[in-house]
Amino acid sequence: MYIDTHAHPHMDGYQIPAEEFFNLAKASRVEKVIAVGTSAKDSENAIAFANENDNCFASVGLHPHDSKDFAKEKERLGELAKQPGVVAIGECGLDYYYLHSDKNDQITALTYQIELALENNLPMIFHVRNADGNTQAFDDFFEIIDKYNHISGVVHSFTAGESTMEECVKRGLYIGLNGIMTFSKDESQLEAARSVPLDRLLLETDSPFLTPAPFRGKVNHSGHIKIVAEFLAKLRGEELSDLAKVTSDNAKEVFNL
Repeated sequence: MYIDTHAHPHMDGYQIPAEEFFNLAKASRVEKVIAVGTSAKDSENAIAFANENDNCFASVGLHPHDSKDFAKEKERLGELAKQPGVVAIGECGLDYYYLHSDKNDQITALTYQIELALENNLPMIFHVRNADGNTQAFDDFFEIIDKYNHISGVVHSFTAGESTMEECVKRGLYIGLNGIMTFSKDESQLEAARSVPLDRLLLETDSPFLTPAPFRGKVNHSGHIKIVAEFLAKLRGEELSDLAKVTSDNAKEVFNL
């Protein structure tokens, strides 16, 4: 069995109806899905979607791209964090690759969401992406989270190198891997994927984005988690059944599923 720890099946314009989405997930032995919020409105949609579908859970967060809207989102995010079916805070973090929001705005939004997670005893779903050729996003991220105790969660869609992965794991965080690994040509990314301790690894799709090979160009869905798992098992030299079981156990532990 598998758990998709990061998906967006609730987002506006998602092309696969909910019933078909869960049928595809079930066909690949996906037992649970987390619908991840990226704004107050999107988080509301994630909660409603989770409450309408069995074995689906929600997270509440403000994506770093939209951190410029933090002031008007803050109060509603705080309210949504307390709703039934919410198992995490995020997707939140720092994205210095696109810089759709100012770095200071991103840091302010991330800091608030860390405190919101601690206040509600919830794990976090982090999005951290460096600009090409530097590590500033992760450097700033580590500086921020090191100010707090008892942060738990996952760095989702991890694409940095092995040393950065080790710094995440050292802080007790999980590493979320998805379809990027199936088409990455970056050996440093693949080496990091090989090296993640199995007890710190989570599987995700980030659907409808990041469709794995050989289905690039088509809408992603949670049923593709098996493709990600098969690729990683081969890459890491592990039995697929072991990887499936341990990553599912990891997800249940960190998100209290």
